Amino acid sequence: MYRVDESYLPSDERCRRAVDDKDARFDGWFYTGVTSTGIYCRPSCPARTPKASNMRFYATAAAAQSAGFRACKRCRPNASPGSPEWDLRADAVGRAMRLIADGVVDREGVAGLAAQLGFSERHVHRMLTSVVGAGPLAIARAARAQNARVLLETTDLTAAEIAYASGFSSVRQFNATMQEIFATTPGGLRRAPRGPRRSDRGLELRLPVRAPFDFARLHAFLKHRAVRTVESAGDDAYSRSMRLPRGGGVVQLRAGDNCVWARFELDDLRDLAAATERVRRLCDLDADPTASDAALSEDPLLRASVAQRPGIRVPGTADGDELAMRGVLGQQISVRGASTAAARLTDLCGDDLKRPVGAVTRLFPRASAVAALDPAELSMPQSRARALIALADALASAEIRLDGSQERGEVHARLVALPGVGEWTSQYVAMRALRDPDAFLPSDLGVRRGLEALGVDGSPKAAAATAERWRPYRAYALQHLWAIAADSNRTEDLK
Repeated sequence: MYRVDESYLPSDERCRRAVDDKDARFDGWFYTGVTSTGIYCRPSCPARTPKASNMRFYATAAAAQSAGFRACKRCRPNASPGSPEWDLRADAVGRAMRLIADGVVDREGVAGLAAQLGFSERHVHRMLTSVVGAGPLAIARAARAQNARVLLETTDLTAAEIAYASGFSSVRQFNATMQEIFATTPGGLRRAPRGPRRSDRGLELRLPVRAPFDFARLHAFLKHRAVRTVESAGDDAYSRSMRLPRGGGVVQLRAGDNCVWARFELDDLRDLAAATERVRRLCDLDADPTASDAALSEDPLLRASVAQRPGIRVPGTADGDELAMRGVLGQQISVRGASTAAARLTDLCGDDLKRPVGAVTRLFPRASAVAALDPAELSMPQSRARALIALADALASAEIRLDGSQERGEVHARLVALPGVGEWTSQYVAMRALRDPDAFLPSDLGVRRGLEALGVDGSPKAAAATAERWRPYRAYALQHLWAIAADSNRTEDLK
């Protein structure tokens, strides 16, 4: 067999076994090109297993496309959940992949991506090609094609509207790309019946997720922290506003069968790819629950919790700046108090949505708007107000960037150097905004109470020592500790 990347792909034997077993757990981890047919598939493709000598393994769909393979029409490999590798990797490749998924190449080109990473364009191309088998343009192109395919199959938007929404520069480029990747025209990808044409730009998409998926606990977490006018949560749905590159938007989320249904209302359809990627981060949809559950269940301390709560996710955020500012707002007060403080700040300097949806009517304030405030304008302890404004100033000036372009270690160092921002806040930001699966909060009250409910020492020093055996999934272990603390009635209001 032939392998493209020695540093990223599973071993040859593991890849082959996953294909033989049609193991859906590996969908999105790698792609299999079949030389006898010229197509590439996900590992779980129901078609007959190809001969081992005909298999070529690729780290990304873009790499398979660059090698001349077209997407399988049966298993639709591009529709797999994303790889969890990009959260596990804290290096430049991981940061680049996260930025490309957010649409940086479509908006700013490879030059913009390289500038955010702090490298030359040539180095970025060489780095990505050596690790994932394709350069930034090819990776962005594959993402545009998949977004377009989803819209073709699930909406009644015109081809021109879909090309525009997916990030293509022209309908001609759109048609050529779809023909090359899927071996058919955009019209050939249409599936009847489609959803009704919507003049209000409302689009509902199915976002795939690896099972098991504990949406109920994720929903409860977000609902408990919902900020008036920015977020709204009912019994089975969660909605929030999002500040996107070209305008505002609102998304409503609800659970489906191995998926999350996301309904988007966007000011600009070109923001669809960025909005979708941010929802995936918010809900941790690209996680590998099999790996994290298996690792944590090896510890007798967490084994029962993992069995009781399979597929637990680490809640992320749709906006890193918002998450960081809300983290400071919530220091030394209850979750409910933190939500109230965030709502007051939004009332003070947030922006009205052009297209409000129900109770979601405003956008959380920009960092620049908060940085311009006088601490005396904020109804909170002045030390916390000064800390909030200092953080907002660092975010507005791009000294601290929470879009995934800055190294996690650098973000941590700059955060804790700010007045009033300590280790807890920095690790909380790393866990939820920077998607670090190994972030941990040893001094957190919920961690203490969760450990004490398990009958062990919950002091910060002891918690840090205990958590060492949960690497590299300490953020997932933390979710179990929070759940244990809440379910044992040790506390009703944990951060």
